[in-house]
Amino acid sequence: MDFEQFVLTNESIIRLGFFLGVFAVIGLWELAAPRRVLTVPKALRWASNLAIVVLNTVLLRLLFPLAAVGVAAFCTANGWGLLNHYQLPFAFAVPLAVIAMDFVNWLQHVMVHAVPALWRLHRVHHADLDYDVTTGARFHPIEIVLSMLIKFATIVVLGPPVVAVVIFEVLLNATAMFNHGNISVPVALDRVLRWFMVTPDMHRVHHSIEDDEANSNFGFNLPWWDRLFGTYRDQPRAGHLGMTIGISDHRDPREVARLPGMLLLPFKGEVTDYAINRRNYSGDSKQL
Repeated sequence: MDFEQFVLTNESIIRLGFFLGVFAVIGLWELAAPRRVLTVPKALRWASNLAIVVLNTVLLRLLFPLAAVGVAAFCTANGWGLLNHYQLPFAFAVPLAVIAMDFVNWLQHVMVHAVPALWRLHRVHHADLDYDVTTGARFHPIEIVLSMLIKFATIVVLGPPVVAVVIFEVLLNATAMFNHGNISVPVALDRVLRWFMVTPDMHRVHHSIEDDEANSNFGFNLPWWDRLFGTYRDQPRAGHLGMTIGISDHRDPREVARLPGMLLLPFKGEVTDYAINRRNYSGDSKQL
């Protein structure tokens, strides 16, 4: 059995192992050095956020039993995709594919903020009243399905090696848990890290209640796209201890911190003009 076949056969175990390991590390880090004081009981939020993770995992396995790696293996076997057509060296094709898929993921994130119909789904992620490791996996099932379909289309066009897809999936899950962590990272270290990866302080700005701050720092893994395309914001106006997390018109924990409310949230109210070009904020706050 070659390396790619080993990865394909054990993809679920590899991803689950990394997920549990990173989740445990960030969870313990949050206990040892929390960045902010939580405003909603942790047991309530974790029960709901982890319940939607389980629901999404089961749904994806039922709808797409082969998952992304299966599509990548099929494309490789049939020569589909740019990287298979041009037959680039494996050592070059893998990092190139990971970077390209991350860019598509960034574009997708911008899109779900820019299109009102998609924002209805994505606001489930942003409506969390606190910000910790479980927020990184809190997405509505419909958005998860759409994300998988976009991923399939990206793989068909790109033709990445199976190993690259697994690396991308592992990195995306791990960095999402890291940069959503309620963890303290020394300022000097954060300043260096955010040139190479999205840090908690960098991404937390994106979860601000203020529209202009929420429409910035879209990256989950690589931080370069926000800097290149002008959506990077260094710090929130109110500082990381003073900023408010969530969405201004969804503040009731009974609605946004319980699973039934999370599942129904996309179908409530009107969302007619929320777009990425909205740069409003509710007032000036002093930097803390």
